Amino acid sequence: MPARVGTVPVTNHETVSIETDDDIVRVRQRVRDAAVSLGFSLVDQTKLVTAASELARNTLVYGLGGTLSIETLMVERRQGLRLTFEDQGPGIADIARALTDGYTTGTGLGLGLSGSRRLSQEFEISSRPGEGTRVMIARWK
Repeated sequence: MPARVGTVPVTNHETVSIETDDDIVRVRQRVRDAAVSLGFSLVDQTKLVTAASELARNTLVYGLGGTLSIETLMVERRQGLRLTFEDQGPGIADIARALTDGYTTGTGLGLGLSGSRRLSQEFEISSRPGEGTRVMIARWK
């Protein structure tokens, strides 16, 4: 029987470390591989990889490094891919503001979190200043 996270059975799980720019490239490749193996369309693969790239960059730059958990999900006959980015960085003081298009504390366009939310079918974020950030996205086939 597959493992369960909450009420959703997880059929495969992989963790990727995000500590360098090279790890962001690995994140994109691992997410693409997982999406291809589940038979996601090219459009859905691109959405997942784009969101993962943005979130991996945020994990590295703002979270000072962390991890990505890639989980293959199965609910009845539906398959999905859940990506969870976690860091132990400084956290986000105002999540609502951080999710606003154009808001950035760096030099980017301020579309990473908000763009990732739009590219996903499920999006959850939790963060506490001084304790880090956790962002989960998912897409279903």
